[in-house]
Amino acid sequence: MSVFVDTSAFLAVLDADDEVHGRAKAIWEELIAGGRLLVCSSYVLVETFAVAQRRLGMNAARAFHEDVCPLLRVRWVDAKLHSGAVAAMLGADRRRLSLVDCVSFEVMREMEIAEAFCFDRHFWEAGFTDAATTEQG
Repeated sequence: MSVFVDTSAFLAVLDADDEVHGRAKAIWEELIAGGRLLVCSSYVLVETFAVAQRRLGMNAARAFHEDVCPLLRVRWVDAKLHSGAVAAMLGADRRRLSLVDCVSFEVMREMEIAEAFCFDRHFWEAGFTDAATTEQG
């Protein structure tokens, strides 16, 4: 079964000082041990690299690239997906709902993925199940 992985989860796993790091690391390890297909979009990759590099430094960006990215199935954003996500974002008319999140939701619907590993309330508001709560029961 596939699970979509959001930037919020990647950052929590990478940052030992993050308040949910221990929980995130345990969920990440459980997902990998369970053989789950880990999916994200190319926009999530870009966002994660940018935030990790800025907040945590080059070693974190390098660790993400070398240790995490090889485990992922990436849905590369094309013009059609981008346009659909922009339309969804503008239609939602919510200042704090990002284009990256809207792309994530489009990818999850397209790939019929119901569960996200994230620490972002927008996913459950959009009707998806949160692996951060379901995996740890």
